[in-house]
Amino acid sequence: MKLFSAGVSLALLPAIVCADPLPSWEGESETQIIDFVQSVTDPKSEDYVIPSDRIAVFDNDGTLWGEQPVYFQLIYAVDQVAKMAESDPSILTSDALKAAAEGDYEALMATGKEGLIEVLKITHSGMTVESFQASVAEWLASATHPKTDLPYNKMTYQPMVELLRYLRDEGFKTYIVSGGGIHFMRVFTQEAYGIPTEQVIGTYTETEYHVTDGVPQIVKAPAIGFVDDKEGKPINIERIIGKRPIIAGGNSDGDFAMLEWSTAGEGPRLGILVHHTDAEREWAYDREGHVGVLNRGLDEAAERGWVLVDMANDWSRIFTGSK
Repeated sequence: MKLFSAGVSLALLPAIVCADPLPSWEGESETQIIDFVQSVTDPKSEDYVIPSDRIAVFDNDGTLWGEQPVYFQLIYAVDQVAKMAESDPSILTSDALKAAAEGDYEALMATGKEGLIEVLKITHSGMTVESFQASVAEWLASATHPKTDLPYNKMTYQPMVELLRYLRDEGFKTYIVSGGGIHFMRVFTQEAYGIPTEQVIGTYTETEYHVTDGVPQIVKAPAIGFVDDKEGKPINIERIIGKRPIIAGGNSDGDFAMLEWSTAGEGPRLGILVHHTDAEREWAYDREGHVGVLNRGLDEAAERGWVLVDMANDWSRIFTGSK
């Protein structure tokens, strides 16, 4: 078959070569997503949505990158406790901090919510935002995952990176709306996903304005300012974006309210749930566990018209950093 001749403009070549906007996707989920995007971006379609209203929001942990065996931000915090304890063992004043310093996640989890908060406080406060983010950047540049041996910022999901790029190419503005820490995520979202810092919404600690030796600084305080999870997600979207998204993506019941609220608006709407079904290339989990639990989403996705992405069957590739 002759694809082009001397009479065909070279400007058409990229469209011919890159016909599939989601090359790592396959099956019905890809078709549903592309059909929706085409319908809301075609000026001739009755479902056409003007560019300024093309808002898409996505959870991060378990939706855009991995979240097992625990959230990567917690792994960072545990590594930081161990590093701090090497310099000053006297900081290990509780069972939670001792477990973190030893990398004993089972013992740390046994200390409950209070223990986890203690670990996060000692590693996420009492420093400027710049200092904290420099620490995160240093960790991302050197730490690797215990199972995959990949750097954490290479454990983004290639199909989702493609989806974000595709949406932006079609005039969408893409946001992250995650339970993860906003200052933590802002270190890598631009490079990993093409999402700038001002389009990252997440949990945040209280901050304080200090002037030290004539230098104004924003310092992270130990108190939690807002938890961007469950019902907090649509609240924060309305507060910060000021518009109801027309696409929302997540992977757990912590994202249910965000998808429910986003898809309840007038006009065309699309909800996407990433279902972790691939025990060989990633992990298989849903209804039970300590992270990424998906019950209500599994039960109600079909009746709500949400796309339920089967990772094992719908994605030909998982991690961006894998071969």
